[in-house]
Amino acid sequence: MAGSAVASLHAKVLEQIGLAIVRGELAPGDPMPNADDWGAAHGVSRTVMREVMKVLAGKGMVESRPKIGTRIRDRSEWNFLDPDVLAWRYGSTSSHEDARALFELRRGIEPLAAALAARRRTPDDIARLYTLYERMEQAADDNDRFTEADLAFHQAILRMTGNELVGSLAALTETAMVISFRLSDDNPLGQRPSLPLHKRVCDCIAARDEEGARAAITELLDLAEEDVRRSLAARGGGG
Repeated sequence: MAGSAVASLHAKVLEQIGLAIVRGELAPGDPMPNADDWGAAHGVSRTVMREVMKVLAGKGMVESRPKIGTRIRDRSEWNFLDPDVLAWRYGSTSSHEDARALFELRRGIEPLAAALAARRRTPDDIARLYTLYERMEQAADDNDRFTEADLAFHQAILRMTGNELVGSLAALTETAMVISFRLSDDNPLGQRPSLPLHKRVCDCIAARDEEGARAAITELLDLAEEDVRRSLAARGGGG
């Protein structure tokens, strides 16, 4: 229990500082607040603060130098592909520019993955993909259940590529998809319009139709981005 509590506290402080950096409350070049003062203000030990700084340094957000201390690095040095940084950067925003960036990222990964999956899929892969599609079909009117199945569907395709490097992008894609879903969760059309395209992705991969799979998932991403843009426009989102 003690270890779990420390881990939870570590995650909470990491998120607080990460968000403060991403929002510009701690600007590039600024020194990090004194660890003792920050720790006292948030009720955490120096050890927890030290570990948090190590994690942020690993994400490219801070650097420590002798006689200078720990400072915020320039944004160009941040690892925006890190799932935490991605979530901090886009998780609380709702602009058209943010949506465009997220879908450009997904278009850079998922169409290639769909084509590779069509080339290399196994019978077991196809069975799993159709099972996930059926779960989406059954949950089309339940946004939470649909989202869970949809995430699993897209991640399965990445892992079906047979390329461990592409498969390792599943966590990154999950973060981008969750943010996309959050931005469109009030879509009055619901999830049903996307089902035929998901089915076409399944069929193309099953038929080893690489170009068809690539085209189907690209069209699916286009539809998803349009849903997000429509939702943002209804909310008065900027960008």
